[in-house]
Amino acid sequence: MIDYENLFKVNEIFHEEFKKEFSHFLESGWFILGQNVSEFEKEFASYCQCKHSIGVASGLDALTLALKYFEFPTGLEVIVPSNTYIATILSILNCGLRPVLVEPDIRTYNIDPSKIEQAITDKTCAIMVVHLYGKVCNMDPILEISKKYNLKLIEDCAQSHGAKYKGKSVGSFGDMGAFSFYPTKNLGALGDAGAITINNEDYISKLTALRNYGSHKKYYNEYLGMNSRLDELQAAFLRIKLKAMDRITEHKKMLADIYHKGLSDRFIKPIREDNYDDVFHIYNIRHERRDDLKEFLLKNEIKTEIHYPVAPHHQVAMRGVFEMDNAFPISEEIHATTLSLPISFANTKEEIERVVEVLNTF
Repeated sequence: MIDYENLFKVNEIFHEEFKKEFSHFLESGWFILGQNVSEFEKEFASYCQCKHSIGVASGLDALTLALKYFEFPTGLEVIVPSNTYIATILSILNCGLRPVLVEPDIRTYNIDPSKIEQAITDKTCAIMVVHLYGKVCNMDPILEISKKYNLKLIEDCAQSHGAKYKGKSVGSFGDMGAFSFYPTKNLGALGDAGAITINNEDYISKLTALRNYGSHKKYYNEYLGMNSRLDELQAAFLRIKLKAMDRITEHKKMLADIYHKGLSDRFIKPIREDNYDDVFHIYNIRHERRDDLKEFLLKNEIKTEIHYPVAPHHQVAMRGVFEMDNAFPISEEIHATTLSLPISFANTKEEIERVVEVLNTF
């Protein structure tokens, strides 16, 4: 069986370092907001071409805290792509704001800049872009729009660690970048973890308080904060894996090349463009018989995933947030036809060649 993801194999090469670091962690007696968190924040900020990063408990918390920082009045609107993962939308709702869906570009699956302006109203306070599948959004026009309308710009970078647009890294374009280190990400922890990247020095003090009950000094609370601290042990593990990020990314790009060159044009493959350095957290194809294709591959002992099978506005939890019969045809076409193929750090060149061989017989 060719796994879609195998986290034991992904992390196996780090096991000895993990064990040594766990011993150091245990012997230190310091388990919350210690040296590993501080050092990881510096190292990750540098990796993202940012001045600072702030470790938090999850990617969802990173998005929520980024919005919470600005204290937008309840009911204001945040523009977000209509095909995003539910976490992006939950962060908006968690802050008492209203998500406004904008269709993606069918070629890139990222928010379509040409559709953003028509969604802006006098209640719009921010744009939340999502760099989906490991590809950066078309940032030049988005930056122009955010500046023109004086809107805050938050990047959901959960799937795009290290991806670049014109040499500039995700998480460094907007007011803040929000990252997830969920175990399956290109930079994955051994549990939940996240971070916020920033270039504005003025944001640091309040954000570090917000993640810690709104407090700088124990038992004294300046803000209505959260308990969302990057775990000291996860920070230690992430520091080890961060050193291997180039190796991880290059391996996934090599596997993507095999797909790109070998797959029949009967499958819609990810678009590749100049000025975009894609990191392929996910290698998705599209096919009108997606469900049959998924079953066919499983019968041939190849596991796949769907990112994502249900459009956000069709989720049961979103009743009352969106009109269920709202028409987002581009998003719905993506949700109905997309299929994610194996492209793990644990997958071998030979496995991906086998996937291509089987796919081309469908």
